[in-house]
Amino acid sequence: MALEEYLGKKVRLTIVKEVEFGVYLGSSQEKVLLPKKQVPKGLKSGDSVEVFLYRDSADRLIAATNEPKITLGELAVLRVAETGKIGAFLDWGLEKDLLLPFREQTAKVKKDDEILVALYIDKSDRLCATMKVYERLRQDSPYQKDDQVEGIIYDTSDNFGVFVAVDNCYSALIPKREAFGNLNVGDRIHGRVIRVKEDGKLDLAVREKAFVQMDADAELILGKMKENGGRIPFTDKADPELIKKEFGLSKNAFKRAVGRLLKEGKIEIRQKSIEIRKG
Repeated sequence: MALEEYLGKKVRLTIVKEVEFGVYLGSSQEKVLLPKKQVPKGLKSGDSVEVFLYRDSADRLIAATNEPKITLGELAVLRVAETGKIGAFLDWGLEKDLLLPFREQTAKVKKDDEILVALYIDKSDRLCATMKVYERLRQDSPYQKDDQVEGIIYDTSDNFGVFVAVDNCYSALIPKREAFGNLNVGDRIHGRVIRVKEDGKLDLAVREKAFVQMDADAELILGKMKENGGRIPFTDKADPELIKKEFGLSKNAFKRAVGRLLKEGKIEIRQKSIEIRKG
C-alpha cells in the first residue's frame, strides 16, 4: 500500500535510512521522514516504529511519533489554539495545528473553545477538521428512557432544536420544545433521555421531570425577584417568549413554579406584577 494511503492514520514502518536531520521510514521505493526530535532513542536502520502520517507546513508527507488526539475516522473534543483568515486552528497534539475551515464550522469559534470535530481529507489531499459530525455519530447507544447522560453540543437548529453527541459519539437531540436556557455549540450538558427513537437516536431533556424540577425553578424565580428589588414586572399570563428570555423556562414550567411559591405564601400576584410577600 502506498504511504499516501496512510495519511491521517497510524502505521508501523521500518527505518531504511539514517540522516543528520532524522530517519527515513518505508522502503527503497517510497520513504517518509521522521524528524530527528521525533526519533526514539536507540533506534537504528532495520528497526520498526509506529508513527502517525500527516502533512507539514509545506504540504509534504511527514511522520510523527507524538500521539495525535484524533485520527482519520475518529471524533474528538479539541481546543481552539487560534483563529485566522481561513478558519480556526486546533491543538491535536502535533507540531502543526489542525485547520478547521470556516465552511466546516457549525458556529463561530474563538480561542480556547473546546469543540467536537471529526478528521477528514479535503479535496487538496490535506487533513482538516469538521464540526459537521451528524452523519458520523453512532446510533447504538446503551441508554434507555429516563437514563441520565452527558454530552457536548455540536450544532443548533431553529427548526429542530439542539444537536448533542452523548459521550462524544452517540447521536442525540434536545427537541425545540425542550431547548430552554442558554444552550450553545461547545457546551457540555447533563441531560435525561426522554425517548429512544426506532433508529437508535436519542431525544434528551436538560431539565428533570416537572415534579422534580419545580423546586429548582421556584428557587430560580425567587432569586431573580430578589435581584430585581423583590418583584418582576409581569405575571404568569405573560408571553411565553418573554418568560423564556428572562428565566429560560417554558410558560408551563414558570406557572408551576409560581404556583408553588404562591402556595407556600412567598409571593403575591398583582395585576401586572409578581412580588415577594412582605412580613
